[in-house]
Amino acid sequence: MRDLIVAVDIGTGSARAGVFDRAGAMLARAEHAIAMNRPRENFAEHDSEDIWKAACSAVRAACETAGVGADRVAALGFDATCSLVVRDVDAAQLSVSGDENPRWDTIVWLDHRALEEADFCTATQHPVLDHSGKVMSPEMQMPKLMWLKRHRPEQWTRAGYFFDLADFMTWKATGSLARSRCTITAKWNYLAHDGRGWQDDFLSAIGLEDLRDRGALPAETLPVGSAIGHLSRRAAEELGLDTGCIVGAGMIDAYAGALGLLGHLTGEPRRLERRLGLIGGTSSCVVAFSKEKKFGFGMWGPYYEAVLPGRWLVEGGQSATGALLDHIVRVHSAGGEPTPATHQRIANRVRELRTLEGDEFAARLHVLPDFHGNRSPLADPHGLGVISGLSLDATFDSLCRLYWKTCVAIVLGIRHVIDKLGECGYAVDALHVTGGHLHNPLLMELYRDVTGRRLVVPKTSDAVLLGTATAAAVAGRLHPDLASAGAAMYPGGTELSPEPAHAAAYERDYRRFLALYRHRDELEKIV
Repeated sequence: MRDLIVAVDIGTGSARAGVFDRAGAMLARAEHAIAMNRPRENFAEHDSEDIWKAACSAVRAACETAGVGADRVAALGFDATCSLVVRDVDAAQLSVSGDENPRWDTIVWLDHRALEEADFCTATQHPVLDHSGKVMSPEMQMPKLMWLKRHRPEQWTRAGYFFDLADFMTWKATGSLARSRCTITAKWNYLAHDGRGWQDDFLSAIGLEDLRDRGALPAETLPVGSAIGHLSRRAAEELGLDTGCIVGAGMIDAYAGALGLLGHLTGEPRRLERRLGLIGGTSSCVVAFSKEKKFGFGMWGPYYEAVLPGRWLVEGGQSATGALLDHIVRVHSAGGEPTPATHQRIANRVRELRTLEGDEFAARLHVLPDFHGNRSPLADPHGLGVISGLSLDATFDSLCRLYWKTCVAIVLGIRHVIDKLGECGYAVDALHVTGGHLHNPLLMELYRDVTGRRLVVPKTSDAVLLGTATAAAVAGRLHPDLASAGAAMYPGGTELSPEPAHAAAYERDYRRFLALYRHRDELEKIV
């Protein structure tokens, strides 16, 4: 009896697999690290075969831990970061930097090599950019593809396939070149609400008129919850599953998280439109749904049916959050390697210092968290971080002060995004949170108190995997549609209310945060 789902989440540093039943309970979970190559500043590359092998190892381990035989797995789903996989005309690996070793064939989502190309796209002022917040980000696929064609033309002429990473995984699993509406709409400037989909005049304007033929990109896309096909014999053997398993259309990882967090509200559109999914890890994404399309500068979207049928999705985000905290720990003389134990030690000491010093704790220290640009709402990939208020203190306590105010800055940035979403017509009254930030008690407290919104924490250890399992359950016909699957598989959540006593202090911090942006802008304009 096929009554289980396997979900795979490909993150920045690892592949995670979970085994779920049709009620959404996760029976087992496993994880396997993936490699990253950082050849120089702003460059980040993956090895797609290494990712596939990591996913296979994670799936095998999760199924073994759950004691599940292949004949019980009805469906397999993948979500992944929006990284770009490049293959040659024979579908073999092709180096994205032109190196002799073809291993590094994937440009990681966080790679910012294509800043100039992104600026070029923005300068076209093409109407397609209305669905990218008026500004093209170097984290999107078009600038990355432009970079490849401009800077590595010999690789471009050898290319035969381009994949968003989630679509690469479904291709490896089934052999099908079908692409997900989720990935292509959100990261490839494909307009799912437009009968044409691909905007050929935009592709011509940015020099990619041959993209679709070069990359084997189909005219149509498959919605979330669709079946791509059955596992191929080879993939089934590598994954430890069988060919009776159906593979669902892939998803972007943050959007899978949004489905895991908010899918149970699909049948309640009024409640759904007042909730915000917050997926926090290496970076942070906030995701909202609406019946009507709502535009806003610096927001990615609105994207039609990127996840839910008949609904528009809008995304705001921060390119470095968990990664920024790691960076702060790593570069401070009292820091070192940013292990979970180190983060916990800092958090514990921050609590002690706040108790001892009260509102005076780190009061004169202020941070802008744009160390990897500002994704939303300023849409400035060239933006830089700012730290104001440093002294000669190099003790562990000085690290704790800086770490705390970096946490505050990250969440002030989320409030900035929420305020701009409000100007676009999104009336958010609650944040549903998942991701690695659940394990950071400072961020979780701040998300509630700085934004002034209720915080909902789902009773699952991984809502991203849950969202992927939810979509796969529909593809595998364990549930008839996403609304039914979302309602049946959501485990419930714990609701936390903001602490009113902190509101005035964080309101002051927010005013200083915005002032720091103004001062940074003033400095940039001095000639």
